[in-house]
Amino acid sequence: MTWSPRQEPLAALAVAGVGPVSLALARRALAADEKQLSAWSGVAGSGVLVLLGETHSLPWVDGAVYLGRDPAAPSLLLPCALAPEVAPSLLERALVAHAAAGTPLAVLPRSGLLVSVGAARTVARETLAAWLKTAEGAP
Repeated sequence: MTWSPRQEPLAALAVAGVGPVSLALARRALAADEKQLSAWSGVAGSGVLVLLGETHSLPWVDGAVYLGRDPAAPSLLLPCALAPEVAPSLLERALVAHAAAGTPLAVLPRSGLLVSVGAARTVARETLAAWLKTAEGAP
């Protein structure tokens, strides 16, 4: 599938990092104070981190993908600056039908990842630090 620039960017509801960007995103999040950290929810997996929160609160990391919700596909979090070549509602129907995990689904076109964020939990410093340590390969 191809993606093109969106005429009107979506409001960011999440930020995702894949590979080295996920590590940078975790480090940036860990630099936040407790109030800010507890305002985010997130999910993490092997080489991927997704943080959800209010637009103005999301951390900036070079190379991260900022995701928003298209009203035509409310079960998906799509890149804020990109639109799919197919109608968002059709994309949503296809992805939800084939996804093993629950919705909403974060769609990361560059990496080809589809991440379920339905199980997102409040970000805890200890949990995020442990994930980062493991992701960096530290013992």
